Amino acid sequence: MYTLAYNTTGAGCSVVLLKDRKDIDTIERSMDFGQAEALIPEIKNILDKNSITMKDVSLLVVCVGPGSFTGVRAGISAARSFGIAVPNMTVLGVNSFEGYAHSLSPEDVSAYNLVVIETKREDFYYQIFDKNLAQITPPSAGTKEEIIKQLRGKHLTITGDGVERFLFEPTGLSLDKIFMPTSMPVLGLAHIGIDKLQKKEADYPKPLYIRAPDVCLK
Repeated sequence: MYTLAYNTTGAGCSVVLLKDRKDIDTIERSMDFGQAEALIPEIKNILDKNSITMKDVSLLVVCVGPGSFTGVRAGISAARSFGIAVPNMTVLGVNSFEGYAHSLSPEDVSAYNLVVIETKREDFYYQIFDKNLAQITPPSAGTKEEIIKQLRGKHLTITGDGVERFLFEPTGLSLDKIFMPTSMPVLGLAHIGIDKLQKKEADYPKPLYIRAPDVCLK
C-alpha cells in the first residue's frame, strides 16, 4: 500500500511517500511563502521519481493546521481535489499537534508533553499530552505565562517549532527533554494517518482554526 503525506502549514513544503510503512522518498523545502505553488509540482516530482501515479496511492494524509492560513487552505483543497479524482483513495487529516507529539520516540515521552507552535505573534499555539500521548488540553492559543501556569511543578518534554522562542527566557519549568524542530516531521504525519486508518478513525480533512484569520478592509 502506498501512502502519500504532506504538510504546507509551516515554514516549508514537505512531501513523503511510503510503501507499507517504509519511507521510500521524502522532499522537504524550507520557505516562508509559496507553499501553495510548490505543493503540486513536488507531489508530481515524488510520484514520477518512483514511477507511480496518484491512482496507485491508497492513503493521502494532509496536515490540517494550525499554521499559515493560506498553507492550511491550499493543502486541504489539494487533498480534497485528489480525493474526488481518485475515489478509491482514502483522504484524511492530521493536525500539527498530533504530528509533533507522535513524532517523539517512546524514551522521550514524559508524564506531560507540551507541543508549542509558532504563531508569529506574542502568543503561541499549544497543546498538552499525557504519557500515553492522549490530550490533556484541547488545541489552544495562549501567552507564555498562561502555558507555564498549567505546567509548574510537572516534569515534561517540550517540542514544536515555537520552542526556541518559548524558551528564549527562563520558564522555571522542569524540562526532561527539549526538541526544537523547524517544522513538523512529515514522516510522523504519515504514520499517524496509517494508524488512524487501521483504527477506523479516519477524519475527512477539515482545517483546524484556533483563531480567525487576521484580515481587514483597506
